[in-house]
Amino acid sequence: MKLLFIFNPIAGKERIKQRLGEIIELFCYQGHDVTVRTTMGPGDATRYVKEMDDSFERVVCAGGDGTLDEVVKGMYERERKIPIGYIPAGSTNDFAVSMGIPVQISKAAEAAVSDNLFSCDLGLFNNKTFVYVAAFGAFTEVSYGTPQATKNMLGHAAYIFEALKRIGDIKNYRMKVKADGFETEEDFIFGMITNSKSVGGIKNITGVDIDMQDGLFEVTLVKAPRTPADINLIITGLMNRANPTDCIYSFKTSGITFESEADVPWTLDGEFGGNEKIVTVINRKQAFEIAVK
Repeated sequence: MKLLFIFNPIAGKERIKQRLGEIIELFCYQGHDVTVRTTMGPGDATRYVKEMDDSFERVVCAGGDGTLDEVVKGMYERERKIPIGYIPAGSTNDFAVSMGIPVQISKAAEAAVSDNLFSCDLGLFNNKTFVYVAAFGAFTEVSYGTPQATKNMLGHAAYIFEALKRIGDIKNYRMKVKADGFETEEDFIFGMITNSKSVGGIKNITGVDIDMQDGLFEVTLVKAPRTPADINLIITGLMNRANPTDCIYSFKTSGITFESEADVPWTLDGEFGGNEKIVTVINRKQAFEIAVK
């Protein structure tokens, strides 16, 4: 194949940069014609994908979930779409875990150019795209608020330390929420719309019976606790989604809207998604193809 290889040199303790020659050698050994592009800042990966000519047959990206998100965004905005390969090198790699993509670099590189393609759903958040999670509330700012150098040094522990620093800043958000067969207006401390089996490095926190190509999101909305007992129920409910609690709404939907009087900060795939009062989230069923093991 003619292959465009995009890599983020600072993701995940700079593992990709250290093994770049090995990855390119693997691609060339298999007979692929490889063009390499390095991201130097936000938006580069999206621009590379949008600007590539139609002779390319596969885009492989290496980096964290943010790098993948940029590549998928670029592909979604192209008229001619081609499959994507992914070599995960971030701190949590939630999407790769959900897809069963190997976290070992050499095995991930082999999977990235395989013929096994999975048609995956994509989320639209107002006018933005996201691959696997849109979230607001408690601790959602931890991912984009943690310095890259700290992530590189501490890995997943960096998120835990940053979350502990912010534990006293949990806010309530009064929101009107409408979805397929669901409507409410309440105070929430956390919410996430997901197409993933893992978020923040925590498996099975998004619900049960997850199908990443069914055109449906898994929605989790956590009500503001009224008593200390509610806090215990929330923690237990999030860790064991098969054991429901009245403190958490959990359902599937193809679309959902949020309205609030005050700005609410959102994250999209671990990056800052903006402060919004009105949000519409829509599932684009099987919008992109990704190579898997």
